[in-house]
Amino acid sequence: MFASVDPATGESLARYASFDKEDLEPRLEAARHAFLRWRELPIEQRAEAMQKLADALRHHQQSLARLMAMEMGKPLSQGFAEVEKSAWCIEHYCQFAAEYLKPQHIETEASTSYAQHQPLGVILGIMPWNMPVWLAFRFAAPTLMAGNSCLIKPDPHVLGCAHLLDDVIEEAGLPSGLLQHLPLENSLTEYTIRHPVIAGVSFTGSDRAGAQVAKIAASEVKPAVLELGGSDASIVLADADIQKAAEVIAASRLINNGQSCIAAKRILVEGAVYDAFIEAFGAELQQYRFGFPLSEACRLGPLARQDLRHNLHQQVLDSVALGANCLFGGEVPEGDGFYYPPTLLTDVTPEMRVFSEETFGPVAAVIKVADEAQAISLANMSKYGLGGSVWSTPERGLHVASRLYTGQVAVNDLVKSDPRLPSGGVKRSGYGNELGPQGILEFVNAQQVWVGE
Repeated sequence: MFASVDPATGESLARYASFDKEDLEPRLEAARHAFLRWRELPIEQRAEAMQKLADALRHHQQSLARLMAMEMGKPLSQGFAEVEKSAWCIEHYCQFAAEYLKPQHIETEASTSYAQHQPLGVILGIMPWNMPVWLAFRFAAPTLMAGNSCLIKPDPHVLGCAHLLDDVIEEAGLPSGLLQHLPLENSLTEYTIRHPVIAGVSFTGSDRAGAQVAKIAASEVKPAVLELGGSDASIVLADADIQKAAEVIAASRLINNGQSCIAAKRILVEGAVYDAFIEAFGAELQQYRFGFPLSEACRLGPLARQDLRHNLHQQVLDSVALGANCLFGGEVPEGDGFYYPPTLLTDVTPEMRVFSEETFGPVAAVIKVADEAQAISLANMSKYGLGGSVWSTPERGLHVASRLYTGQVAVNDLVKSDPRLPSGGVKRSGYGNELGPQGILEFVNAQQVWVGE
């Protein structure tokens, strides 16, 4: 059994049954049969079916946003935005999948030669709790439009959202077995990956768990896409718009209550504008006040679980013990729920946990740098390489961006995932791409076709 807990109160919300092997087998078989039918449909018919799914998502937008607020503490307005973004992602692939998947003709001495893209089969998506709607459809939209079927293992802490999404899928009228949620115990994950029906795996989560998924998939010679943790650096140079940088970096750091892989986490500020940035950035962070996540005015809710808050607070305490200066925040508030205040740490150095580890919560680590070269060096001094941002003139920002070892870089804006662009990481942040033209090609066979005279 799984239990969901309201992070705003610490009280139990509901209990859900988990699948065992006997429950799993018929769903795997249903997914296999659905794939065999789905892959034969013209892509236009797939798009018609998927558009109904986008419509059904919007129909349940309020209910899904409320459930995310209740199960993981996401502010209600951000839940609404997550559902809308998920529907947009589906519609993007409905519109552009045919273009992304069209055969690539290559001139050779053959009468004709090209690569065509064939779906692989049943793809397993292993999803985290922090964006239960968006991450499900970031995976499923391109994968389904490529002609595969999808099984999603949701995080056990957001099974209410998973059950509601099953209702959305049924309302949309997708073919039976094509897109299913599997409430599996972690002990069944390896068995499922190794199952002969599964043709590939997409995993979003920690680098430690992702390494285990990659190991299992590789031993079965199955492709995997891994979107893992991040410790994104934001570089603020002396010629930046300081006020804009402070506003946007604060919003990036605190989105989803600070629980986003691509949030700004390490802020590297050139010495000439350091004091001005700290003043502006601190003022922005302090505008985010605790609120009840079901309130439309809430900008900052609780962390999703008590253990997550404990680990975040320990990262702060350990860093302060090594010399970090806590300008504000850094204390566990009294009362119910798993709230943690916006926390600003300065004088941060690379040996501190808030620099070397991913901080999943509303904690910002600021580092003063002497110049552009030191900023780039410290930004790249991380086992992660998911995203980053540069604040400067557009020309200088592009120069610095080309020297950052990350999967995504934004110049004078926050890092965000977009259905039109590839999203992925390097180093311990994973490999492969979600989204964009690249994302839909992750779970296809690029079959070479050669026609002689």
